[in-house]
Amino acid sequence: MSTDAPTKAATAAWAQQCPLCHQPNQCAPAQGRPPEECWCMRAPVAPAALAKIPAAERGQRCICPVCARPAPDAAPSATPPGPRL
Repeated sequence: MSTDAPTKAATAAWAQQCPLCHQPNQCAPAQGRPPEECWCMRAPVAPAALAKIPAAERGQRCICPVCARPAPDAAPSATPPGPRL
């Protein structure tokens, strides 16, 4: 029996990958933990980083802490901590 639908494990692995760099995104909810335990609840996220997420993946998976940092030459206008789905 064959199916084109992704397996539960493949979907879980995909959800734990940053859509920008494809490294682990360290997302607490994607790991089955409460949202308040997520790194993004304690760290600012650069709006420019959020804007880089492909439209089809917005609200589907989170970026990682490294990609969330503002670019070194960017103005310090990071989004305050909070959910980033």
